[in-house]
This record gives sequence, C-alpha cells and structure tokens, in this order.
Amino acid sequence: MYRKNRLRKNEEFQIVFKQGTSVANRQFVIYSLKKEGQEDFRLGVSVSKKMGNAVTRNRLRRTIKEAIRLRADEIKQDLDFIVICRLPAVELEFHQFKESLYHCMRKAQVFKGMKKGKNTSS
Repeated sequence: MYRKNRLRKNEEFQIVFKQGTSVANRQFVIYSLKKEGQEDFRLGVSVSKKMGNAVTRNRLRRTIKEAIRLRADEIKQDLDFIVICRLPAVELEFHQFKESLYHCMRKAQVFKGMKKGKNTSS
C-alpha cells in the first residue's frame, strides 16, 4: 500500500472509530467513515497481541494489505476504513481469508457502486 493510502496516527483511527459505522463477521470488523473531497481511500489495520506473536501479527497485516491491493481500484475513493482482525482469521488460508474480508467489505459498502439500503448479501 502506498503511504498516502494508510491511516497512521492514533487521532485518525479515533475519528473513524467514533464517527464511523461498523460491520463485522467472524474474522473481521470494519469501521468506515466517508470523507468528502478525499482523492484516495485510506486504510488502517489493527491486529491485537491476542492473535499471536509478532511474526503471526505481521503476516496477518501483510495478508490484509495484499487482499486490499488486489481490489484497490474497486474501493470508494472518499473513504477511510479500518480493518480489525479477529482470532478465527489466523487459521484461514489465503483464498478463504480474502473471501471473508471481501464479504465484510461488501457489508460495509466499501466497494464502488454500492448504495445505502441496497441488498449486499452474497
């Protein structure tokens, strides 16, 4: 991910947590906040120490960023969102991991062409 596409400061995370909306499935929680006039989406990733050692946590972060990178052109540009990883995600293989993340992202209406109130089940 490019530096311009990352949330890095605690204040930026807190704004999304407090003002944004959240959706979840078993493996992920996504907080999202629409930011008018923003040219590129920004992503924050949070992986708790409960998930395992540093090697495991960094692998999960890299996997999330790679899955997002693969579909970056389909993500709404005026959005800040945070992906929080839950413990069941540790056991998933990459394909299952991606599908679970994309499912949660569809629920959060992160992808372009999705409107509020539109049926997003799949």
